[in-house]
Amino acid sequence: MNRRAVRRAATSWVLLAPSLFGIGAFLILPIALVVWLSLHSWNLLGPMDFVGLRNWREVLSDGEFGHALLVTGALTLIVVPVQTVLGFAVAALLVRRRAGAALRLLFALPWMCAPVAVGVIWRWLFAPSDGAINALLGRQVDWLTDPMSALPAVAAVSIWSDFGYVALFFVAGLQAIPAEIHEAGALDGATGWRRIRWLTLPLLRPTLFFVLVTGTLTAFQTFDTVYALTKGGPGDRTNVVAMQIFSEAFDAARPGRAAVMAIVVCVLMSAVTVLQHRYFRSRTSDEF
Repeated sequence: MNRRAVRRAATSWVLLAPSLFGIGAFLILPIALVVWLSLHSWNLLGPMDFVGLRNWREVLSDGEFGHALLVTGALTLIVVPVQTVLGFAVAALLVRRRAGAALRLLFALPWMCAPVAVGVIWRWLFAPSDGAINALLGRQVDWLTDPMSALPAVAAVSIWSDFGYVALFFVAGLQAIPAEIHEAGALDGATGWRRIRWLTLPLLRPTLFFVLVTGTLTAFQTFDTVYALTKGGPGDRTNVVAMQIFSEAFDAARPGRAAVMAIVVCVLMSAVTVLQHRYFRSRTSDEF
C-alpha cells in the first residue's frame, strides 16, 4: 500500500472510532457481561461462583418464567393491534382535517410523559372507591385487583400512552403518498375501504413494519406501567416478563437467573423481528 492509501485508511478508522466505541461500550460489552453473568451464581454481595449451565436449566424449567412469558405475550397481542389500528385511524383523521402541529403534539403528549407518572395517575383513575372512572360509571369496579380486568386495564393504559406516537408515524407515511395515486384510484372506482386496502396500506408497508416492530418490542419490555399500577398482581395475572426479571435480580438476589431470562427475551424478540421483516419483504405491491 502506498502512503496515500495508508493515510486514507487511517482517516477512515479515526472517523469510525466514535461509532465503534459506542457499539463496543453500549452494545457488545453489555451483551457479553449478561452472557457471562448467566453462567455464575451471585447474591449481589458475596463472591461469584461459576455454575455453568445450571441457571439455564433452572430458568428454562421454571413455571413462573413461562407464565410471565405468556402474560407478556397476551399483553402484546392486545396492545399492538389495537394501538396500530387506533393510531392509523387518528392519523387518517389528522391528515384529512389538515391538523396543525399543536393538535398532533397533543396526541403525542401521553407518550412523552414518564411511564411511572402515567401509571400513578391511572391508578388513581382506576381506584375502586373514589376513582374518576367508577364515578362516571356510577358503579364500583375493582379494575386493578380483579383477576379478569387487571391485564386489560394495564393494556388500556399502554394503548393510551402509545397510540399517539404510532399516529405520528402514520401521518408522515400518509403525507408521503403522492396525491396522484389516490386520484388515479378514484378514477378506477377505488373508494372507501377498497382504496385503503389496495392503495394506502401497501404503500404504508415500511411505516407499518416499523410501527409493528417497535410496538412489539415496547409491549414486551413493559415494566414501569405495570410496576406503578399493579406490581404484577393480583396474584401473578399481570406479572410480565420484565417484572419477573426485576424480581429475580433484586428481590430474590439471583442476577444470574435474571440474566438468562433477559437473554431468552432478547432471542425471542429478535426472532419476532426477523419473522416480521420476512413477511413484509415477501409482499408484492398488490399484496398485504
